[in-house]
Amino acid sequence: MLHIGYHESTSNGLEGLGLEALEAGADTFAFFTRNPRGGKAKDIDPSDAEKLNALRKEHNFAPPVAHAPYTMNPCSQDEGLRQYALDMFIDDLLRLEYTPGCYYNFHPGSHTGQGAEAGIDFTSTMIAEGIKKAEKKCGKDLSTVVLIETMAGKGSEIGRTFEEVRAIIDKAEQKYGTSLKGKLGVCLDTCHIWDGGYDIVKDLDAVISQFDKIIGLDRLKAIHLNDSMNDLGAHKDRHEKIGEGHIGFDALKRVTVHPALKNLPFILETPNDQTGYKKEIEMLR
Repeated sequence: MLHIGYHESTSNGLEGLGLEALEAGADTFAFFTRNPRGGKAKDIDPSDAEKLNALRKEHNFAPPVAHAPYTMNPCSQDEGLRQYALDMFIDDLLRLEYTPGCYYNFHPGSHTGQGAEAGIDFTSTMIAEGIKKAEKKCGKDLSTVVLIETMAGKGSEIGRTFEEVRAIIDKAEQKYGTSLKGKLGVCLDTCHIWDGGYDIVKDLDAVISQFDKIIGLDRLKAIHLNDSMNDLGAHKDRHEKIGEGHIGFDALKRVTVHPALKNLPFILETPNDQTGYKKEIEMLR
């Protein structure tokens, strides 16, 4: 069975996320933990969270994928912005304990001229310190798995290559003091890796094998399923509707049925409204 959903608004509350997903024929969903272009977060209503949890259990939802705001840059040159990112990271992990079993996806950031090595070091520090501090405040292991998103390599973004993602994981584990397996994974974005130079149209098997060799398929927890407005290797990150971009429907369908990927939650982030997402879900199913 294809586990698929799309990025929803939280304007109708947490239970509303689940209800909207069901209306669209989805069995998972994504949502921003707070204002994606700001940083302010709504107060959590525990009763609303419980209603969503019950709905997810009743309808056998795949894990939802919460998304950190775009303003979170854990590898900025500015120490204040790095602290801002860490504070948001910790707060988001604590808030997600109201809806156990989610994934928490974030962009590893832009090194803003310091170089990828410095960026990787700063981002890995946020991961290690953030998980440690959130666990200390909770008094237990977190129920949320943190996911590093693969990026297109636009500007000074880190995480364009599988090697960079693996380096972030390795350094985070070094700083945390032990393995983060079960706590830290990867979200693969089809538009991003295509724009980053990985040819999932002509050689999907080779790309998946490369991911497995460098990062490990056991760390791959979710997929952002997006077409791309750009040619292979453009490093631009412009999402397109399924079947209307340079990746195309056939290639993206192969992603959803590939034996190594087919049981993961797939999240649509295409330029659509609810009607458009429902149509894409029907088409892919």
